[in-house]
Amino acid sequence: DAEALYDAMKGFGESDNTLIRIMVSRSEIDMLDIRECFRLRYEKSLYNMIQDDTSGDYKRTLLKLCGGDDDMAGEFFPEAAQIAYKMWEISAMTKVQLRGTVRPYQNFDPASDAQALRKAMKGFGTDEDTIIDIVAHRSNAQRQEIRQTFKSLLGRDLMADLKSELSKNLQRLILGLMMTPAEFEAKMMKKAMEGAGTDEHALIEILVTRSNQEIQEMCSAYQNAYKKSLEDAIASDTSGHFKRILISLAQGAREEDPADMARALEDAQELADACNADSGDLEDKFMSILCTRSFPHLRRVFQEFVRCSNKDIEQIIKKEMSGDVKNAMFAIVRSVKNQPSYFADRLYKAMKGLGTDDRALIRIMVSRSEIDLFNIRKEFKETHDASLHEFIQGDTSGDYRKTLLILCGGED
Repeated sequence: DAEALYDAMKGFGESDNTLIRIMVSRSEIDMLDIRECFRLRYEKSLYNMIQDDTSGDYKRTLLKLCGGDDDMAGEFFPEAAQIAYKMWEISAMTKVQLRGTVRPYQNFDPASDAQALRKAMKGFGTDEDTIIDIVAHRSNAQRQEIRQTFKSLLGRDLMADLKSELSKNLQRLILGLMMTPAEFEAKMMKKAMEGAGTDEHALIEILVTRSNQEIQEMCSAYQNAYKKSLEDAIASDTSGHFKRILISLAQGAREEDPADMARALEDAQELADACNADSGDLEDKFMSILCTRSFPHLRRVFQEFVRCSNKDIEQIIKKEMSGDVKNAMFAIVRSVKNQPSYFADRLYKAMKGLGTDDRALIRIMVSRSEIDLFNIRKEFKETHDASLHEFIQGDTSGDYRKTLLILCGGED
């Protein structure tokens, strides 16, 4: 029933016959369990989907039949708790093969590429097509060889030349691709904290999803580029619990062990006890476990949390926390469950509605292109009923769009 309701409302328009039939026939029987199944499977509440998809008195009647907004709750009904526990079990056992969309170029010749890039930027006008064709079709390791060869062959700095010849978003995208991953991440962290206001979502996204080695290399690149430690930059730009979470993640010291079942049960019980306590140390306890344990271990912790508390870890975070702390903890849970899905959601938010968050779009497309962008594409299509290719096509333009579509790697 949850699946039929979702299918009735996703995409454009809704299938009113199905919607009315299920809402009326199940409202006095098992609507609470249908709601819980809906939330577990689609990570959004039935209530909110009805709210977004219907209007007027029809909407008010459906919402009455629905009976409540599960995004405001956290507790499972018995059948749904069993489903939730099983879903975490599947998450812990599923081995997903991560695939990027950019691979090493087969007939790679760094000297030839360096000469072609110089020719594309010499004289009047710039041959953007050649630059895009070379940069977007090479792996990062190959791009670093091109940078080095460009300097040794021509005595010029390729990054400086590209910066002077390109502009706006195309410049940011091409320069991002030409940096090492550590340089790029350091630059993105710097951009998220400079000027008026802080891009907290960017800080969370980078620090939550990178491996220990990636974080340590980023910290080193940050120190080299800006003569200041990343930890000091975070400390001076953020405050409170949020600052402590980011500094903890920036150590790049997350455990890397497989799940320990006995310890997972202990951790789950500690989190459940913190939810029930009045001491106000909920954030501290969540931070001490969510920011330090390995992802495979956390999957088991979240599974056992259902058994210990009969509650959903995501909903508890939504209900009991707020602001940046909530966003950071939620990002960890989403990444533990399905990291490509988390990135797909970030890309969707970067492009939906009026205007585009180009910084987020560039950051994710560049950083994930050789890791799991293919998986992100699949998650995007499944969740949003439209392909990432379509969204980029409709939301960007010119050479910037052309480069992004090459990185995207295809139409699903």
